[in-house]
Amino acid sequence: MLKQFALIGLMGLSVSAMAGQWQVKVGGSVVSPTGSTSVGDLGGLKVEAEDELAFTPSVEYFFNDNISAEVLLAAPINHDVSAAGLGEVVRIKHLPPTITAKYHFKNASRFTPYIGVGGTAFVAWDERSKGELAGTDVDVGESYGFAGQIGFNFQPADAKNWGVYFDARYAQISPEVKLSDADGTFAKFDLDIDPMVYTLGYSYKF
Repeated sequence: MLKQFALIGLMGLSVSAMAGQWQVKVGGSVVSPTGSTSVGDLGGLKVEAEDELAFTPSVEYFFNDNISAEVLLAAPINHDVSAAGLGEVVRIKHLPPTITAKYHFKNASRFTPYIGVGGTAFVAWDERSKGELAGTDVDVGESYGFAGQIGFNFQPADAKNWGVYFDARYAQISPEVKLSDADGTFAKFDLDIDPMVYTLGYSYKF
């Protein structure tokens, strides 16, 4: 479903490419997971992803002053996963492609608040075990979910095209994780990450 949504969005951008404006955003983010998982196959052991820092550029297209579509082009993110009493046991590298449709509340001030809704994906690779689970095979699946966004852009008085922005995103992400050894898979669970992503950055509109 997310792939079809992204395709429709990109087609819309192509059709309207001469009608609006493009904006490039470059920001730094704190990725703060809100979920945790109790793994029944491991005796109810609690596991959770830890906070991470990320470089999160994005491209945004404005259909008019109020409506835009934004594609998040974040650099690969490393997520360490810790288990209660064991410390960090898994590291997952992943990409979080996200597309949101946004509404901007234009007003007489230089602050422009906005909200957005859309979809996100969790595409993992280079996952590996560490610490107490070192040597265990780790397989992490893809995950797709809802994405929400709220924030504002501020344009200084002497700025024609550039500004600074802050926003907070929520992403619904719960990839399936399988842990295996020489005897086969001994644990399988959905890792509830569900992060809040807080971003501060620079925007430039063409």
